[in-house]
Amino acid sequence: MQKVPQSIYIYDHQSINDALVAINSDSQFKIAIVLDANKKLAGTVTDGDIRRGLLSNESPDNSVKNIMNKNPVTASIETTPDKLNQQMKLKGIQVILITDKNFVIGLVTSKDVSQLASYDNPILIMAGGFGTRLRPLTDNCPKPMLNIGNKPILEWQIDMFSNQGYKNFYISTHYFPEIIKDFFGDGSSKGININYVHEDSPLGTGGALGLMPDNLSKKPLIVINGDILTKIDINKVLDFHYKKKLDATICVREYEFQVPFGVVNGNGYDITGMTEKPIERFFINAGIYVVNNSIINQVKSNTYIDLPNLLMQQIDSGKNIMKFPIYEYWLDIGRVGDFERAKRDYTSEGFHEEK
Repeated sequence: MQKVPQSIYIYDHQSINDALVAINSDSQFKIAIVLDANKKLAGTVTDGDIRRGLLSNESPDNSVKNIMNKNPVTASIETTPDKLNQQMKLKGIQVILITDKNFVIGLVTSKDVSQLASYDNPILIMAGGFGTRLRPLTDNCPKPMLNIGNKPILEWQIDMFSNQGYKNFYISTHYFPEIIKDFFGDGSSKGININYVHEDSPLGTGGALGLMPDNLSKKPLIVINGDILTKIDINKVLDFHYKKKLDATICVREYEFQVPFGVVNGNGYDITGMTEKPIERFFINAGIYVVNNSIINQVKSNTYIDLPNLLMQQIDSGKNIMKFPIYEYWLDIGRVGDFERAKRDYTSEGFHEEK
């Protein structure tokens, strides 16, 4: 919970223009809180409320009562972060006021909640590959431990999930496992739990599922390849997974390339059309999955299988599996060129697409 800046308070006898000044006084919250004469909550105003009011011919000098939301979403100080998060998603809002007997005592933002909310879904990071296409960088280092900016790829992944409320991690290892284990330990230094799943021999991108413990959470497992940099909002993926009642969800990324020549279409010797340097678009596998226990249990211990092949087998057997397009920052660091691009994309504010 955050303290409410005095600058965003106004009273219900003030004008719409006063509300606009209050909203613009603090770019973090983008809201004005309206109080009555007893300093109790009367309503809230956002820039959307002002915009709708002006479109309805309200004058900026008119009373803020004419446009304010008289029934804003509020919560008590005892409300858990998970419930706050659910309310924000359900109502499509970014701020919830914390009240006590209709007095405003603080507020929380969606960013606050994402940092405080806690989810039981385990995360499995596939970090056992040899990274042969990145040699010599990976001659003595597993690919997920290569540094981008100030920390390794694997730490970027863990921190990204941890900041969204996920604390239960499994890391699949094979190549130089001691480097990963020595760096992260049990995760306690980050306030998370890390367990290791070791592949004595490479088991493919899906084989590690057969090594997961019997007491694994019944919540869907989130799986990610250890060479992916992304800013994905994994909660959106899980919401989709739950709403569609899926057995697995495959995250996909739109990929396009331009054919550098004019393409001639036809039947036999006949020409039906010509397209100059057409752009082809596809959805590619983003290396991020949500998988239910019903599928995990299909993988026997120490069995080699790639996860896409496993999921195709499950689709053929009637399992409900869908794709989920992601549009946040995403980069598969498979080659030296990708690694160099990741370093270019990195700034002090995180990762951004190259211009």
